[in-house]
Amino acid sequence: MIKRRPIELLDVFNKHVDQMCISTITLAELMHGVEKSSKPEQNLRNVEDFVTHLDVLHYDDEVAMHYGDIRADLEKKGTVIGVNDLHIAGHARSKGLILVSNNTREFERVEGLRLIDWTVSEK
Repeated sequence: MIKRRPIELLDVFNKHVDQMCISTITLAELMHGVEKSSKPEQNLRNVEDFVTHLDVLHYDDEVAMHYGDIRADLEKKGTVIGVNDLHIAGHARSKGLILVSNNTREFERVEGLRLIDWTVSEK
């Protein structure tokens, strides 16, 4: 949504913006993108503008407990996902939130995680 692409999702984003938040893990991923980009100053402004519209949820003990549970479960099944995705899934699940992502291939492995992909829904 920071790059305003795909454009058709901008209306969906704006419709739900007052109900949305991001994890500090997601913010860290965005900042990583800023730092490795060819236009860090411009991209930092874009991220800062994007984040002003959202609550940033901080990592707490409850999130850590969900992270541990999810990681152990996926390791037992042999279906581990990326470390940051584990943290993001733990954050969303611990707060009972719906995770909006087009990365359903990994996130759908997490039991009890509410997930929606706006690229195939809500249009």
